[in-house]
Amino acid sequence: MVNREKEIVKTSVVGIVGNVFLVAFKAFVGFLAGSVAIIMDAVNNLTDALSSIITIIGTKLSGKAPDKKHPYGYGRIEYLTSTLIAVLILFAGGMAVYESIRSIIEHFESGAMPSFEIYSIVIVAAAIAIKVAIGLFFKKRGSKIDSEALKASGTDALFDSVLSTATLVGVLVAKFAGVYVEGYLGVLIGLFILKSGVGVLRESLSSMIGDRFDRDFVLAIKEEVNKIEGVRGCYDLILNGYGHDRNIGSLHIGVSSELTAREIQAIEREITMLMYTKYNTIMTIGIYAEDHSDEGSKRVFEKVIEIVKRFPHVLQMHGFFVDEAAKLISFDLVISFDDPDPLATIAAIKQETELEHEGYTVFIQYDRDFSLSE
Repeated sequence: MVNREKEIVKTSVVGIVGNVFLVAFKAFVGFLAGSVAIIMDAVNNLTDALSSIITIIGTKLSGKAPDKKHPYGYGRIEYLTSTLIAVLILFAGGMAVYESIRSIIEHFESGAMPSFEIYSIVIVAAAIAIKVAIGLFFKKRGSKIDSEALKASGTDALFDSVLSTATLVGVLVAKFAGVYVEGYLGVLIGLFILKSGVGVLRESLSSMIGDRFDRDFVLAIKEEVNKIEGVRGCYDLILNGYGHDRNIGSLHIGVSSELTAREIQAIEREITMLMYTKYNTIMTIGIYAEDHSDEGSKRVFEKVIEIVKRFPHVLQMHGFFVDEAAKLISFDLVISFDDPDPLATIAAIKQETELEHEGYTVFIQYDRDFSLSE
């Protein structure tokens, strides 16, 4: 079995070594030739190396076992490290734009042009090849161990190679056409770095706030739970992520009202074990007692269904229960986030249901659309 933490660290170390090598050579060529574009490209590689270092630190910290103060573990540290990497990238992009604009101003004031030798061109070309190799390596390892951080770093590295190619074009133009494009390429590279930083920051902040889980993942869970003998429906699935393959959640299941407590517990234990062993999720199970067998409750159920279908933002109705003795009708509604006023929708359904069933009190539980929408 692959040790995910060790693989991330080993891959990141390779990235650090490769990027430090690129920083040294690009900086050497850039200063020697007076090329701000190559120097800024070197700065970009430096941020890549620092990002790998932060990834290693974040991976080590997020792997710490849960303790008294943090009973859910430290997996969410990965989100913090991503945010730190984003800030680092934004700083590098800002510096690239600033220094490039200074270079453009200096060129217009003094007419200074970078000076390149053939060997420097060869070094830049070789650096591009190395960056492509690093990118492909990161993406392959990231896919193998399901690490979004490594896959993103691989994509970023391949993107950097495109920017480095643009720098090489600027070198060739300056060398053989005598046309100044260095500063403009530096600004372009800086803007692309800023764009990349904004994207990383947006993703990390979104994860901190709490993303909706992948719909295929949610549907797979519901399908398996519904296959368990005795389960009449799986509802209200809520999942909270606490790092890679660490989830805590809850769901409700419908069961026959005639089952004993022992039989219900057996079903609950089977679901709990399934969620823990296959989906790495600690799951709490709620129970709905369902019984539409008598003619009275069946008629009420069918009438409520007719009412609910008139409201397009209602995604699902479940947990339906009629208490004849207490004159109570209760059910849950899942309402889309597209509904501008879900409470008004519930109030309207409640009013219509009570009008149809005089003397009954209607209780509707409002469930948010945690997992049903696309």
